[in-house]
Amino acid sequence: MTRSRTLRVATRRSALALAQSTQVGARLAELAGRPLELVEVVTAGDTDPSPLAQIGGTGVFVTAVRRAVVEGRADVAVHSLKDLPTAGDHRLDLVAVPERADPRDVLVSRAGGGLAELPAGARIGTGSPRRRAQLAFARPDLEVLDLRGNVDTRLARVLGGSDGATAPDLDAVVLAAAGLARLGRTGVISEYLDPEVMLPAPGQGALAVEVSAGSGLADTLRALDHPPTRAAVTAERSLLAALGVGCSAPVGALGAVDGADEPPTIRVRAVLATHGTLLRRSTTGPTASADRLGRDLAGALLADARTQERPTIDRGRPIR
Repeated sequence: MTRSRTLRVATRRSALALAQSTQVGARLAELAGRPLELVEVVTAGDTDPSPLAQIGGTGVFVTAVRRAVVEGRADVAVHSLKDLPTAGDHRLDLVAVPERADPRDVLVSRAGGGLAELPAGARIGTGSPRRRAQLAFARPDLEVLDLRGNVDTRLARVLGGSDGATAPDLDAVVLAAAGLARLGRTGVISEYLDPEVMLPAPGQGALAVEVSAGSGLADTLRALDHPPTRAAVTAERSLLAALGVGCSAPVGALGAVDGADEPPTIRVRAVLATHGTLLRRSTTGPTASADRLGRDLAGALLADARTQERPTIDRGRPIR
């Protein structure tokens, strides 16, 4: 097969996916010394408005994109890392996790205020069980409604459609800060939600770059890998894998690397919603042990769930 002159990057067709794939794809193309070509792919998650758990859950946004690389229609796949199943695909190599954008969730409200300013009974939209569970704990007086669709569709439910055809019917929505930033829409943000209130999804704000196993591009594209981000998401995703749940489960996790330590350390915080309770844990250890730290943290949460006790939040003491 004749090698393509362009670097063909497979991506979902949504506005957000195209924006982030264009940004990271340009850097990949520069590393490879080739012009960029985006290969747009429609996934099941883009065409079916049903709740994710009903249409496949983990992997619903990435299977078709991966297939484009496996079948040779693209050289590289770019995904939102939070959508990537924790189980690897032997046909592909995860060659780079670029530096992460802001991993936090944000509130966009019609009145412009933050979560504390929403009136009792306010209607707030989210399609995420993780967000729903944490909202119910922070503001049990709110009415949380299921919400799917792209960023513009969700914003229209609060701010109204740009064409005036959509009237707002929600008081607020919760979205990812990184997605709004990549679309140049940070001006609509009413509040950045503190992770102590709303822990993000494992891998949120990070991207994943995959190539075919054994691809000659692998070594070149690894230059885009950001070790602190890689360590953080490794811990978050190992926790998710050890819990035995998918990306749509009511689990939040966030790793933060302290590069001032020698060797560098990582603090990992996690929340698990179960039996109407939010279980919280955190731990700290060397970045070289990120995978183990995530698994140990999952074990601690599962032990808490079995006893159905409310643990005190561990402020960073390593789990023994």
